[in-house]
Amino acid sequence: MDIAQLEKWIGKSESHVERIAPFPSNALAATLDRDDPHYTDGTPLPPLWHWMHFLQLFNLSEAGYDGHAALGGFLPPVPLPRRMWAGSRLNFLAPLSIGSELKKVSTIKSVKAKDGRSGKLVFVTVGHQMFDGDTLGIDEEHDIVYREEPRPDAPVQTPPPAPAQWDFSRDIDPSPVLLFRYSALTFNGHRIHYDQPFCVGSEGYQGLVVHGPLLATLLLDLLRREAPEAIVRSFEFRAVSTVFDNETFSVHGAAEQDGKTFQLWARRKDGALAMNAKAIIK
Repeated sequence: MDIAQLEKWIGKSESHVERIAPFPSNALAATLDRDDPHYTDGTPLPPLWHWMHFLQLFNLSEAGYDGHAALGGFLPPVPLPRRMWAGSRLNFLAPLSIGSELKKVSTIKSVKAKDGRSGKLVFVTVGHQMFDGDTLGIDEEHDIVYREEPRPDAPVQTPPPAPAQWDFSRDIDPSPVLLFRYSALTFNGHRIHYDQPFCVGSEGYQGLVVHGPLLATLLLDLLRREAPEAIVRSFEFRAVSTVFDNETFSVHGAAEQDGKTFQLWARRKDGALAMNAKAIIK
């Protein structure tokens, strides 16, 4: 792996313009079992729901063995077989509305190689900015991690336990239907989220993998249920351990003393921490 070659992607940028149609928001609201009024033009776009827009489209013949787009293009061609959404940091600077024509500008900000306990890792950080005219609405950093196939002699990593106290929570059944719907809404062809024989037989997982951005969406959805009038100003999250479809999990939240900062996390059935997050509201 030539990291110097991969670093040549730093600074690469692309932009897209899209009218934010109401259907994805209505479909996601139904998928999350929300009792929302019908989303129409002019309705504010809920936080993180922009992930259903500006999707990377590619021909089926251009898909890799795992359903992702083949290496190269906008993202650097990292020659490691596994890829996951490791975390994000987002600032919501101005409201964005359904029905508006928005512009998204994406830029490769960094490419870093590391040696982890399970093998080689490459972290790619991508910046995303969404504009309504000249107004910047969302400023986001997205961390992608690429890694080797786990070695047979690699040590088994035990994730840390999730916090034992919380102010509010919700149990989630990660059914294959939920995972399929979210994959469809985000044009995510990665087979680990819907192809059980591939996921278990070829990739060695114990079940279908719950999407990292779906976990993050469920965490902010939990906060919206607890404080429906709150305006989210910033949100950050980090994936800690994998959640599978064959066990229920739960999402939790706890308010800090300032009343504006919330610690949020996803807890696996075995008590392990799956995702850690923080939201700040207005």
